[in-house]
Formats: sequence, C-alpha cells, structure tokens
Amino acid sequence: MKLPRILITAMKSGAGKTMLTCGILKAMKMQEINPASFKCGPDYIDPMFHKTVIGISSYNLDSFLCGENGVREILKKNGAGADISVMEGVMGYYDGIAGISSEASAYDIARITDTPAVMILDCKGLSVSAVPCIQGFLHYKEDSRIKGVILNRLSPMMYGRMKEMIEVQTGIKVYGYVPVMKDCALESRYLGLKLPKERKDTEDKLTRLGEQILKSVDIAGLLELAENAPELQENAQYSTESVRTKDTVRIGLASDDAFCFFYQDNLELLQEMGAELIPFSPLYDKQIPEKLSGLLFYGGYPELYAEELSKNESMKTSIKKALNGGMPCIAECGGFMYLQEYIRDESGTEFPMVGFLEGKSYPTGSLKRFGYVTLTGGRIFGKEAGDIPAHEFHYYDSEVCGEAFLAEKPMSNRSWKCMISTDTVLAGYPHIHYYGNEKIPENFLEQCRRCREQEKRARERDRT
Repeated sequence: MKLPRILITAMKSGAGKTMLTCGILKAMKMQEINPASFKCGPDYIDPMFHKTVIGISSYNLDSFLCGENGVREILKKNGAGADISVMEGVMGYYDGIAGISSEASAYDIARITDTPAVMILDCKGLSVSAVPCIQGFLHYKEDSRIKGVILNRLSPMMYGRMKEMIEVQTGIKVYGYVPVMKDCALESRYLGLKLPKERKDTEDKLTRLGEQILKSVDIAGLLELAENAPELQENAQYSTESVRTKDTVRIGLASDDAFCFFYQDNLELLQEMGAELIPFSPLYDKQIPEKLSGLLFYGGYPELYAEELSKNESMKTSIKKALNGGMPCIAECGGFMYLQEYIRDESGTEFPMVGFLEGKSYPTGSLKRFGYVTLTGGRIFGKEAGDIPAHEFHYYDSEVCGEAFLAEKPMSNRSWKCMISTDTVLAGYPHIHYYGNEKIPENFLEQCRRCREQEKRARERDRT
C-alpha cells in the first residue's frame, strides 16, 4: 500500500531526535500537513510529546515486542490516511538488543518497513569529521536506507559550507540545520524526559522549535522523500482480525499523573476485543467506577505521588475489595508497586499502598533488570500462553517480585524469576505489548466476562 513515511534517527542518544522530531511535526502542523507519528522501541514518554504536538496518539514500533508483522500492521493501521508518517528512532541508528546486535534497532524498523531514514547529526564541536561519521553509517550496512541528514546545533554561518562539503563527499542530501536552542531543551529524569504536562512552557518551546524548523529545514524535501518511499508490504492476514467481538465488558483503567505509561495499541486492541475502558484516577477519585468486571494498572511514577496515593484511603479500600472479590486485574511496574503493601520514597519514608499483594517497593539508585526479556514457563489467567516478549525499565525494586515466569535476557545467559500470576491476577515489573502475544488480552477479557456473569448471578440471587 502507498504510505508516505520517513524515519528520523541519529548516531547516538542525546543528539536531539525527540526535540527535532517534535519540531518537524510542529512545522508540518503549521503548514496544515496531517502527520501520523511513531516511536521506535518501547519508550512511553516520547510518544506523549508527539501527541502534544499533533493532537492524536503516537504509536510504538518495536520488532522485539511485536514481531515484524506486528510492526507493519501498526504502521499500516495508524499511518493510513495521514499525509506522512514520521517515525522517531531509538538510541543510535544501529543500536539494538543487548548492545551487540541491530535487531530491534531503528535500522531494523527501517528495514522491516522499507522506510527512508534521515539522520540527525549533532554538529557541536564537529566540522570536517562529520563526513567520515556519515560515511561510516552509510556503509556499515549495505542497505542502510539513510537518505539524508539534518545538522543539529550548527551555527547558521557554517551551514552553507557544511552542506556543500557533506553533499559532495557523501552523495546524500542535507535537509537543513537547527541552531543551538538552549531555551527549547527538553528536561529529563531517571526514566527519560519529564512529561510534557509537567512543564507549563512545553507548548511555547514546541512552537519556537516549529518556527525555527520552518526557516531552516526543507520540509518540502522531507515530504518528497516520504512520498517516494516504496509501497508498504502487506501482511497476508494479521491474527488480531480473529478476535474482534461486540460482547463488551467494562474495564477500569487507572489513568492520571501517577499512572500514565500506556501503549495506545494495547488499549485499542482491548477495545477491539470488547473492552469498554473506563478511566479513573487513583490519585483524585474516591473509589473505582461502578459495574466494572476488570482492572488495569499500567506503569508511571507512583513513587512521585506516594503520599497522595497513600492518603486516598477510600480508593485503596475499593480496589482491595474488588480484587479480593475475584475481579481480574493486570498490573505492570508502577501499577504492580501500587498494589503492594508499601512504597518507600527517596527520603526513606514508607507509604501504605493498596496492600492486595505482599511486598514493599524501594528505590535502588540504579536501573534494575533493564531491557528486553522473554517470559517463559507461566500461565496467563489460568491458561497456557506460550512465550511472552517483554521489557523492564525501573529504578525501584520490590521485596516480592513473584516467581510465576522465568525472564530470559536475549543474547545473554542472564535470567530471573518474576511476576505473580493466578486465575485472576497478572502483576509484575515487566511491560508487555499485546501484539507480541494476544493470549494475554484474550485470556484477561475471558476472565472479565466470567466475572461479569458471576456478578450478574449474584445480583439475581439477591433479588430472589
């Protein structure tokens, strides 16, 4: 199918991918161009910035979590109808699994989707050396798909000479430059960039970026490059088509400042499978919504809001009562921490949480069990589910992490036990994309429907 697209990449992390991707999206919106946006890899926060710019959800493309067919399906499904699909890369262009492979790298996504790549080159302290850097990336893989560069943090006075030198000596196009813009830098914390809504000046920063990029980046050239991308390979048949249903079931979705790490495709797949998602706030609401048949607690920053979460006793009580009554639940990372007994913050203060699960979460000061894993040997809501691709990314750990699955690091001998899995609960630190194993949402919703029917029978008995 025809699907105009480009991938924005860089030689390394910290070169300005997110800032310039957002700036390019903003510039396109200013010109009334309708972009769709995507993030390579498992990151939750960068897509939030994309959404802030374009006003619609951004989607993850991850070949480890979703497989090659899943990547193409997500791109096709969410890029169709847009004027251009803009993908933001991850880390350095060729950096993939275990730091020794290009599998699941931005290059891998470009290869799977046959997408032309434009490299952001950080030119701070760089001039002639830019040429061998670019040449190395062009020739490291025969099918690099790198078609151009944008020069970041470059003096306007240097641009003309740098552009000519690079184009003559490498044969690829320079699509423009961005000067040093310290006032538009995006701030970070330990899990990545600070969330867009945490800074009141985010919109102003993005507007200034967009205005600058309209002046100094060839947006028309990027559109032309995207238009000339090869037709996207169609999957013969994608398996999610077999699980659509109109038998809806109400599922509570924890969604607020403390719980904000979602894969949009997970939510949409649940809806296509029959979930009616009812958002609620563990921070601000008094209790969970009425007439629910399941609960979802994804990741976020509960440790930053531990005191507020702890003080909301009525919410904690309503959650614990529902779960003790057999309501099915999925809880990932921050959601898992919230369902345990305590969260200890950086100061050493321990705050009581829901207490449905045993254990105490605490800060470690460093990344724990970071990266991709394959979960094996466990059951999902009482049923076999096969292998599950997942990833972990957290600075907190817990006294009780569960032992239902064996987490195995790819291209490594490392493994560990993790997760709690019963007929009604799946909880632990790993994050899961449902395109990697649809048995998870399928089994979850089957249990939710069973819970709904049990509640219905109980109400009928009460009436008689």
